[in-house]
Amino acid sequence: MEPFFLGCLSHASYLVSSDGVAAVIDPQRDVDVYLEAADQKGLEIRHVIETHLHADFVSGHRELAERTGARIYLGDGSRAAFPHSSVRDGDSIQFGNCRLDFMQTPGHSLESICIVLTDLDEPSRPRALFTGDTLFVGDVGRPDLSHRRTPQELAALLYTSLHEKILKLPDETEFFPAHRAGSLCGRQMGPECSSTLGKERKVNYALQARSCHEFVDLLTGSFLPHPEYFSRDVELNRQGAVPLNHLAPAAPVRAAEFSRMQLDGAVAIDTRPTVQFAAAHVPGSIHIGLTGQYASWAARLLGLDQRIMLVAEDADRVRESRQRLARVGIEKVEAYLDGGISGWIADNYTPDVMRQMPVNELATLLNQQESQITVLDVRESGEADAGAIRKSVRIPLGQLAARTGELDPSKLIVVHCKSAYRSSIATSILRRAGFREIANLTGGYDAWKAAGN
Repeated sequence: MEPFFLGCLSHASYLVSSDGVAAVIDPQRDVDVYLEAADQKGLEIRHVIETHLHADFVSGHRELAERTGARIYLGDGSRAAFPHSSVRDGDSIQFGNCRLDFMQTPGHSLESICIVLTDLDEPSRPRALFTGDTLFVGDVGRPDLSHRRTPQELAALLYTSLHEKILKLPDETEFFPAHRAGSLCGRQMGPECSSTLGKERKVNYALQARSCHEFVDLLTGSFLPHPEYFSRDVELNRQGAVPLNHLAPAAPVRAAEFSRMQLDGAVAIDTRPTVQFAAAHVPGSIHIGLTGQYASWAARLLGLDQRIMLVAEDADRVRESRQRLARVGIEKVEAYLDGGISGWIADNYTPDVMRQMPVNELATLLNQQESQITVLDVRESGEADAGAIRKSVRIPLGQLAARTGELDPSKLIVVHCKSAYRSSIATSILRRAGFREIANLTGGYDAWKAAGN
């Protein structure tokens, strides 16, 4: 078994093989990684398995099946529009010494399945369990993504799936989920790539519930609203996304055309590091650094239908940016700034700048001019519960564009998050909304706390 992990989406997929035959579980959209791995190992990919219709990324199941001739498997009730096999409890596929047994485990979604891997040379115990978004390390899947069932109904189904199916397997069973920490499909999953059922039985907060009623209350009491693009990604996956090479390439354009396209409604995303964006950027551009959860934030803040233009350091980063956007369903990447910000300046266009403020400067200003400053905290509520800068205003980043009216533009707004990634995004949103007196707190709350404030 070979895992593949996309850090930008906290997404894990797997290639399972035996006797020259392979199955891919929960593939990412850009499927060349599996084809290259199979070619290197002399494998034929015959099976593509989705544990469910994913909401937080676009899967490559359709393209992978078309390029290999493999069969796609989904849990019964998916209503998928492409050729596939609907699987139920007791169904299985076998190749070489490997048998994959399917379990229907509704809860995160109605069609969710888990897959038990058995080595037929040692059939007395499972070799591994692939849990998709049903069970994570330290967490379980969120139950609020269905239009057909309430979160309470799904949570009750998830409780049954966990306790009457998954946890009936031996405690030593090692399981591999589809996500790790950072995914929006849970709320406190761990960073580990796997765990055992016995360990999770002891430490996973969701498995400590003593009854189905308590479990439902626990899971449905404090979930953050899911991003709007989640439902769109589910439908894209239900239809099967088009191959990546069918998407129109982004065109290089000079500053004059770039500016004209902005006036025509296209949004410029600057993907460079924070320091570079702060020093010089295209006025009106949104800063979402490629180093973080770039595609997820782009989809949350801009949706999937926005016309996009890119500002990056070089052509390689333009390609990476476009690919990562496609992984979440953003396909209208029309252009990129030829020559980057240097090209903008060379064409005699004036760049904008963004003030960066060290924590010691903020501490001094708060002591001397507190009434003239707004400290804006764009972290989530759970983060702020662990500590916050005094008298700060909290508006989570995902809500900021809709709540700029709550801020006083006559004051200096100093924005912070945990480490300054999200706050840089926030400053660009505020500048685009017309705010001029803005600063990004260098190092974020981590630096503020480390300085002893």
